[in-house]
Amino acid sequence: MEKKPIKNTPTRFLITVNVLGSAGPLRFVVSENDKVAGVVEIALKQYAREGRLPVLGFHVNDFFFYPASAGLDALGPLESIGSVGVRNFILCKKQKQPLMTEGRANGIAQNGKKGWKAWLTKSFSFKIHSH
Repeated sequence: MEKKPIKNTPTRFLITVNVLGSAGPLRFVVSENDKVAGVVEIALKQYAREGRLPVLGFHVNDFFFYPASAGLDALGPLESIGSVGVRNFILCKKQKQPLMTEGRANGIAQNGKKGWKAWLTKSFSFKIHSH
């Protein structure tokens, strides 16, 4: 019996993208070799096609794309989506900062690093009260 050569086809998998400020996640299939910029573009198109609010726009560079695992940094646009080994992501729009003095801008930049992580932690934190 002849063995057929095994093709090195990239693995496809379902991802979940939570968009900050929107109700419910987006779900779609990607290839492990797809670049983050392409995945963000797909997410933005699906989001718009579904008529979701708030309106986000279509400029891929206006967004951060994070693995939902705490402690991981935003992914770069040229990284492969399969490189991080996770299936859940968070998409959030970059905040436009007005021009200001350098000292104040540095303070805001440091606070901005906490952005979605602080919001997520606050949203999901549960207080346990003893009786």
